[in-house]
Amino acid sequence: MISMRIYRKQLGLTQKQIADELGVTAPTVTQWETGERKPNIIMLKKLSVILKCSTDELLAPIDVDETQA
Repeated sequence: MISMRIYRKQLGLTQKQIADELGVTAPTVTQWETGERKPNIIMLKKLSVILKCSTDELLAPIDVDETQA
């Protein structure tokens, strides 16, 4: 979910801040961002609230150029 990283950075949040808010570890957030693992539906909904975007936006495919943002 590379888009997750984009939304997180736009809000100036760290992976640790997201992890603390969700009660998971920072490496778990890293794995979600890299696509190594995927959050369950409950965590996905919580992420959308924290990142101020929809679950659809988090799951939408993005252009490779956008990852440089």
